[in-house]
Amino acid sequence: MTERIRTMSPPVYVGLPLDPPEPVEGCGICAGAAMARESAQARGAMTAVSDANVVIRRHPHKDRRQA
Repeated sequence: MTERIRTMSPPVYVGLPLDPPEPVEGCGICAGAAMARESAQARGAMTAVSDANVVIRRHPHKDRRQA
């Protein structure tokens, strides 16, 4: 039989949000994601803003170091 836990879990610590990534100059994918981000931000669609930031941040480029 499973014993019930009668104590609270420790607090969750959340860090500060990351700064928006800069699109790499000359990259069409980054440029498109940056345009989508601007449009999403203008209409208040923050989930779409976050999605565009992820695309820019994770899109591979040979000339930039991955963080």
